[in-house]
Amino acid sequence: MALSVWLDTPQQTQAGNGGTLASALKQAQVTIQAMPPCPSGCGVVLFDQPDAALLAALRLRCAQATVLAISTSAQALPVSDMRAVLDAGAADLLLWPPGSVCAEQVLARLSRWDAVQRLADSSQVRGRLVGASAPWRALVRSVVEAAAFTQASVLITGETGTGKDVIAQLIHALGDYKGELTVLDCTTLSPELAGSELFGHERGAFTGAANPRDGAFAMADGGVLFLDEVGELPLAMQAQLLRAIQERKYKRVGSNTWQPSQFRLVCATNRDLEAEVAAGGFRADLYYRIAGWRCRPPPLRERPGDILPLVAHFLAQLSAQGQACELDPAVREYFLTRDYPGNVRDLRQAVTRVWQRHSGPGPITIGDLPPDERQAAAAAAWPDRYFEAAIGHAIDLGIGLSRISQTAAEMAIQLVLQQEGDNNQRAALRLGVTDRALQIRRKARALVAKP
Repeated sequence: MALSVWLDTPQQTQAGNGGTLASALKQAQVTIQAMPPCPSGCGVVLFDQPDAALLAALRLRCAQATVLAISTSAQALPVSDMRAVLDAGAADLLLWPPGSVCAEQVLARLSRWDAVQRLADSSQVRGRLVGASAPWRALVRSVVEAAAFTQASVLITGETGTGKDVIAQLIHALGDYKGELTVLDCTTLSPELAGSELFGHERGAFTGAANPRDGAFAMADGGVLFLDEVGELPLAMQAQLLRAIQERKYKRVGSNTWQPSQFRLVCATNRDLEAEVAAGGFRADLYYRIAGWRCRPPPLRERPGDILPLVAHFLAQLSAQGQACELDPAVREYFLTRDYPGNVRDLRQAVTRVWQRHSGPGPITIGDLPPDERQAAAAAAWPDRYFEAAIGHAIDLGIGLSRISQTAAEMAIQLVLQQEGDNNQRAALRLGVTDRALQIRRKARALVAKP
């Protein structure tokens, strides 16, 4: 098995399950490596009880890697402790009292996670879903796992402009389907023509039906049926849709013959369908049929670290050479502090407007900003309202100034090291400190976080 993982074994478990697990993994031809300073890939953390130090260490490691936590305590863990381990970022938790090592359980999880991560890191995925922030990486892994390792129906929820259609396209691309991706915008369906759009019609089925026509269910056979804005369907149409989804059969309008269709169902909506079900606006039985796997692309305000990578991606797409232009500091600040009510779609439009004003070689400058954006750019200086909200939330939780300052510094170090590929020198330059000072802080943080 071509799988490499790191195994973190605290001192109290080294003589127990830690050594036994390492031996079992090596027998299965899994390469065990020392935990890197900046963890990556898949890893296993063994512990006795989840104390504060263990949870702090997990948060740091899970920010970069997919971690399987294993408790070797002879005492049963309270459910609250189990939740705390998962809340710290662990992908799963196994309870192994001494002497009960089962390497197959570990291998099954690590193999799946490794395969998902390799696919998530592929150019096929990175070319579509751009970003490296923690919430975005979690979303990408979820989409990849659903697309490549399941046949479940997928419900994509989220605000407009967050990339729901791009996710549907990726699910089709990763599934290796023989059929096409058939897209049906549910906002365009009228009650009179919905049956024809969904199921097709026979010649003469209604006035104007001069020829037979295939509907979405026929065109999606062997492929993926993407129902965009499915929450807009009226209840009568929902009932028609439910039966066809359940039975994978449909009748053309004007026909008495059932036609089969095998397809992968993907739906998207910007509505809260659970609230709609509770209010009676969406059928519960249909909801449970379409929500076999749920994913929610986060709005751009929840992933600000992805703004500049997205800007570079869009500039490369717009450039004839396929390369992104450099940005002057004022332009970088403009993109980072601007509001994006339309999320990624809004950001792309802003990049396009700037690009269309830019000419010649060299970086994009503040003069390339549209005149109506320059005043807003001047007013949107940092610290912005998002930073103010984060500090206000910490104060509301009763967190003191010292801890706020320390946490902000640790988070800044973690993020810049992630962006710079763990290059200490480049990270120190961006943080405005010396290389030596950053090394000292990283060592001190590692000692504090060590279980």
